Amino acid sequence: MDENKSINPENNTQNKEKKKYNGFFKDLWNSIFKIEKYPELATKGVPRALIYLIKLVAIFSIISALGMIYQLNITLKDALGSLENDFPDFSYSEGILDVKAEEPIINENQEMGKIIIDTKVEDEAKIDEYTNTISGEGNGIIILKNKIILKNQNVVGTATYEYAELLGQMGITAFQKSDVINVLKGSQLINVYFSIFILLFVYAFVIYFLNILTYVIFVSIFGCIANLITKLKMRYAAIFNMSVYAITLSTILYMIYTAVNVFINYTIKYFEPMYISIATIYLVAAIFIIKSEFIKKQSELIKIIEVEKNIKRELEDQEENGIDKENKKEDEKEKKKEEKEPNEEVNKDNNLGKEPQEG
Repeated sequence: MDENKSINPENNTQNKEKKKYNGFFKDLWNSIFKIEKYPELATKGVPRALIYLIKLVAIFSIISALGMIYQLNITLKDALGSLENDFPDFSYSEGILDVKAEEPIINENQEMGKIIIDTKVEDEAKIDEYTNTISGEGNGIIILKNKIILKNQNVVGTATYEYAELLGQMGITAFQKSDVINVLKGSQLINVYFSIFILLFVYAFVIYFLNILTYVIFVSIFGCIANLITKLKMRYAAIFNMSVYAITLSTILYMIYTAVNVFINYTIKYFEPMYISIATIYLVAAIFIIKSEFIKKQSELIKIIEVEKNIKRELEDQEENGIDKENKKEDEKEKKKEEKEPNEEVNKDNNLGKEPQEG
């Protein structure tokens, strides 16, 4: 075998990864700019569509997590002086945080939203009240004795983390106020940010994936209605696949909206209806394009059938004409034969009436 043509497993792996990478961005491009490609995207199967959605949500989650880390960094820098001088002492041990304050601490922050610190509360009704308070806000944080509750304006609902699990993953079992101040002032802060980024990414990914999947299902319902109107009789799997790709532009706009909110506190009141409307327009447009293509192919098929019928008629006519010609030839031969036979009999009779001449 030629050495130049020898198979390199590493190169094959890189080529496969490159095809997958290019495949995602090709589908992304077609989803936004080439609605006529939706029938092709619909045939790629539900697993392929879900993988595409997972990649899209992962990119979204990275942007969101980086934005939250940026906001947290600004908040901590602004709060460092206050934490050092004005904030009460606190300590953490064995999954329990204890802030030495008699009353709950409630603070408003432009980046992080409403921050509620109450490590003395035991009443679940009071905790629910705190949760409802930040749920009505854009962003919010509730710090309790054994857990932290986060709210982000770009996602629906809140996320809850137990200190024992959250800090245990970072290898932190105990600390005091002075330890936190030293970390915020030192180089260890990068490691803390990285750990927090991983947690925020997981939180954002789960929430965004469930939210966007809900939107996809909701949009697919409009697709089913359009399918009934056009009488295409498409399977739901195909409609679901197209709904996944139809949500692309809306999700990218969602990413931009999230990124803008990192730097500017800007709220679009009817963003969610707009999000669904854009995806629905893409899906319905794709279904009507499929319908028009179907009608076009149907008319072409009818024309082909008509041409085939005409050709068949012509062939039948030619065959009939050929048979008629052969029949005419046979008739003419018969007539000639019939005419020839009487003449031969007359000639025979004439020859019999004559006497032979002597030489």
